Amino acid sequence: MVERLKRTRWIELVAIPILTPGLLAAGHQACSQQAGIDPALMARASSGDAAAQVLVGGSYADGKGVARNLTQAAEWYRKAADKGDIGGEIHLAALLRDGGKDFPRDMVKAAAWYRKAAEQGDASAQGTLGVLYSMGQGVPQSNVEAYYWLDLAAAVKGPKQELYAANRQMIGTHITADELSDIHDREAEWKAAHPR
Repeated sequence: MVERLKRTRWIELVAIPILTPGLLAAGHQACSQQAGIDPALMARASSGDAAAQVLVGGSYADGKGVARNLTQAAEWYRKAADKGDIGGEIHLAALLRDGGKDFPRDMVKAAAWYRKAAEQGDASAQGTLGVLYSMGQGVPQSNVEAYYWLDLAAAVKGPKQELYAANRQMIGTHITADELSDIHDREAEWKAAHPR
């Protein structure tokens, strides 16, 4: 009897604390994979709510609550992007830029979606589009276009403002004074039409 009590006490003091976290984690992981997407969120996304569509796309992209599926993620991002939602446009562009397992990269489509978000005034899309122009990825290489988009992005306060300004300055060494003057005219028109 005393031996049995000692063994029970050992299980309580040693085995349970050691095994419990692993069992709980395994159980939590299994539940999260089977949990699915919140039905209320899915209903909003299915009824056309762009913000909900981006969140559902994110669930598929990250494998949160569902199996990771980049094709499904792209479809949900596209639904939001087709409505002009900047979040949908940027997420779709990034997915197309990076690609993934069973989801091919498409730099031309990525650049097109970045342009849509950039034209709506999103600084991160403007900065990314400027980099794509500087490297000729998905768009023809153009230092003038790169400078234009990077300059617009650098005009917006944010965590990458200095990076955009540094990239713009580097590109600026490859354009002429006349090209720079034309860029400033374009920017003035853009800024008048898109006050921030």
